[in-house]
Amino acid sequence: MKKPISRSLFRKPSLLFCLLLIAIQTQAQDPASYTTNWPSWRGLYNIGAVAGGNTPVEFSETKNIKWKTEIPGKGHATPIIWGNQIIVQTAVATDKKAEKTDPTAPASPMSPTQTDLVHQFKVISVDKASGKINWQTVVKEETPLERTHDLGSWASNSPVTDGENIYAFFGSRGLYCLDFKGKVKWERDFGQMEIVASFGEGSSPAVYKDKVYVQWDHQQKSYLYALDKKTGKEAWTAEREEITSWATPLVVEVNGKAQLITAATNKVRSYDAETGTIIWECTGLTRNVIPNPMYADGILYIMSGFRGNALKAIDLAKAKDNINGTPAILWEYNQDTPYTPSPVLMDGKLYFLKGNNGVMTCLDAKDGKVLYSNQKLDGINNIFSSPTGNRDKLYIAGTNVVNVVKAGGEFSILAKNSLEDTFHASPVIIGDQLFLRGFKYLYCISEK
Repeated sequence: MKKPISRSLFRKPSLLFCLLLIAIQTQAQDPASYTTNWPSWRGLYNIGAVAGGNTPVEFSETKNIKWKTEIPGKGHATPIIWGNQIIVQTAVATDKKAEKTDPTAPASPMSPTQTDLVHQFKVISVDKASGKINWQTVVKEETPLERTHDLGSWASNSPVTDGENIYAFFGSRGLYCLDFKGKVKWERDFGQMEIVASFGEGSSPAVYKDKVYVQWDHQQKSYLYALDKKTGKEAWTAEREEITSWATPLVVEVNGKAQLITAATNKVRSYDAETGTIIWECTGLTRNVIPNPMYADGILYIMSGFRGNALKAIDLAKAKDNINGTPAILWEYNQDTPYTPSPVLMDGKLYFLKGNNGVMTCLDAKDGKVLYSNQKLDGINNIFSSPTGNRDKLYIAGTNVVNVVKAGGEFSILAKNSLEDTFHASPVIIGDQLFLRGFKYLYCISEK
């Protein structure tokens, strides 16, 4: 087994140092808003976890299901939750055919789908207490020109909210700002993406203070957009020398300055969130970057796992300019990293899957020490959703099966639960309730 490449010595910090660290590492996201809400698809700082909650270990179609609601269309976007509203994005095929499709769209060996049907791109609000649909807004009606993977959808980008508005992103269909009654306040069209190998789109926006950020990486000219969240107009735009990536940008405050961090194939870059100026950058990830950057306790974690393995832990207080080969990179671990699923960062431990397989690794987040690796999940082989953790357990959803794994340095499967659906969206946890968005249904799971 390969050992982490350590580039720093960890000593027990003094109380004074901890207080100083807290003072300079001002939080860019409010942890309190993530206890009763789930405003973005991977939660606080993309860590994929919440601190509390007593969600059920065991459930089935006849056990601990509070409600189950059919969602029209096809979409793999993870829902967000604010107050009593669950916001879901979907693409619904109509019976209307397009006048013409794009005959130049390239074929792909990856079983791509193409359609000549007009689709309705919908934002749906579901009542958190009852599962009833509050409202449905069609933000766009058109035929997708692009192909997508047969395991993907035309609504894989997740929405985000600041508690005031909903920012629903449909990639080539555009970005839409809606209020919580479903009214569209503004919209923004970025054009048509060209995704490598017709894999489909998937990056989600990030919101911070007065801006919404969109990472627009594809096979043509790539950009990073910062938009005024009240109007949708550009605050700044940064050109990027990048190919397709699917990661969602992350905003973190360091020494009082907000950094917008993007993970991609050519480089990982940190931008000044206010101006778009690059603060630091590094190389070292693989192609087809999908897992999101994550942050906790002053350390940024980036990883990818397509045709290679890469994981880096970066001390943001030391990161400036080109950080390759500098002490800013605390440690690396270059095996068994995920391709599609994002990892979970919880209680000082880093959990991730191998490739798109149901094989788990757990590392100490401070120094990369291996706590366990190559542990096989039960009944989950190929997996495209991301795990979600709360308190003492992790939920991992696949095809008709949801594993519940004990949190901590020893691997243990607490339960294997079966449901009548397939899951590519990630589990969402609010208090004692677990929400699962499948191909057909949205589930609310809690102990009765």
